[in-house]
Order: sequence, then structure tokens, then C-alpha cells
Amino acid sequence: MHNKVVHRLARGLRRTGAVVLRFNFRGVNLSHGEHGDLVGEIEDARAALGWLRARYPHLPFALAGFSFGARVITRLGCAIEGARFLIAAGFPTRLGETAYLESCAAPKSFVQSTHDPYGPRAELEQIFERVAEPKRLRWIEAPDHFFAGALEQLEEVVARESAVLGG
Repeated sequence: MHNKVVHRLARGLRRTGAVVLRFNFRGVNLSHGEHGDLVGEIEDARAALGWLRARYPHLPFALAGFSFGARVITRLGCAIEGARFLIAAGFPTRLGETAYLESCAAPKSFVQSTHDPYGPRAELEQIFERVAEPKRLRWIEAPDHFFAGALEQLEEVVARESAVLGG
């Protein structure tokens, strides 16, 4: 949650009028529990979404995440109905299987650094070829996984993707 990329994702979404909730997964910083090997973190995201949906039942919802969080939100967003769109920033290509993306009906946008060691361009493009439509892939010129020197551009891309996908 206290991460420059997550902060910029949230700002980009808020600029389009979205209500945004940032939270830590179990065992991160001061949150309780232990790492849940993705399954537990998907349940954390499901619980956070449930809380947000109860608070704002008439608003549409979307999911966005960075790195491990990108894996979490794509897994959750592809398993439930109703997400207007998913934004996965810094999607790690080597963190388990990706077959679930091949049948995911939710609109998806992948936003990736051109030099991301956890989601190298060739690997992400290979995965992206098999991702179900609707889908978008946006590359941001940056030297690392954390979009160093390109956080403003990341925020702009997220705001544009949100506006286009959220319609």
C-alpha cells in the first residue's frame, strides 16, 4: 500500500472519479496473518471488495494492482462477474500459471515497464497473445519494475485506460 507505484495507480484512478481503496495483504507491514500463497491474498481482495461494494452498492467497480497485486486482481476479476475492467501494472510473468486469462471476459489492461525483470517484454507478449479479448497492453519506458523516472507517465496511462475501459 505504501508504494510509489500503488500510490500512482490510485491517483490515476481517482482522477477519473473512482472511489479507491488501498489495502495491505495479510502479513504485509502491520496487517495480521501470514502470506497465503496467492489463495489467501485473493480472499483478502475479495473481502476488501465486499466491504467497498457494501459501502458503495450503486457504483460500478474495477480492480487494479501492482506486481503480486496484479496477479491477485486478475485472478479475482476473472473469477467473478461485474468488474468494469482490470488494470494489471508490473504483471509478474513467472508467478504461476496464466491459463485463467485465456477465458477471462473482463476488459483487461496490462501496463508494464519496458525493462521489468519480473515481467520481461518477450514473456509478457507471449502470455498476452493468449489472453482473451477485450485486452490492452501499454508499455512505459522505464528502467525497472517500479517505473523509476516514469511514475507520472504511469499515472497518466492508468487514468486514460480507466477512462477508455470504464467508458
